Amino acid sequence: MSRRHRAEKRQINPDAKYGDLVVAKFMNSLMYDGKKSVAESTVYGAFDTIQQKTKQDPLAVFHEALRNVSPALEVRSRRVGGATYQVPVEVRTDRSRALAIRWIITAARGRGEPTMTARLSGEIMDAANNRGNAVKKREDTHKMADANRAFSHYRW
Repeated sequence: MSRRHRAEKRQINPDAKYGDLVVAKFMNSLMYDGKKSVAESTVYGAFDTIQQKTKQDPLAVFHEALRNVSPALEVRSRRVGGATYQVPVEVRTDRSRALAIRWIITAARGRGEPTMTARLSGEIMDAANNRGNAVKKREDTHKMADANRAFSHYRW
């Protein structure tokens, strides 16, 4: 990491079907080995499944799922006088969204459905209904921050 200045943020193009930047970021996080078309078909297939099962706009369900999984607090390690403390800090919105995307994808990959499309649609619907492993991850993160509230004066 450069000490001189922050790295510039790359501008990404919105996705083709919905014109949404967050969906494009989600696809890029899901992608393996540069195979964007595979990630695209997986996400769009999951959105079609959500559309059929819930009879709602899949984009709205997706954004609701992201909102439910996004953490507000997390702990960061801070070294003070030879001891390392887990200090709770607020999460910036871009990091919060990135964590939510990562947690949804990880939880979907750990599910038992036969195809990734089914796993992803199931996890997004679970997250939109405030259940599932991604929401549990957010709850665990908040619990950890709450448990270490005593060290919040070490915030920098």
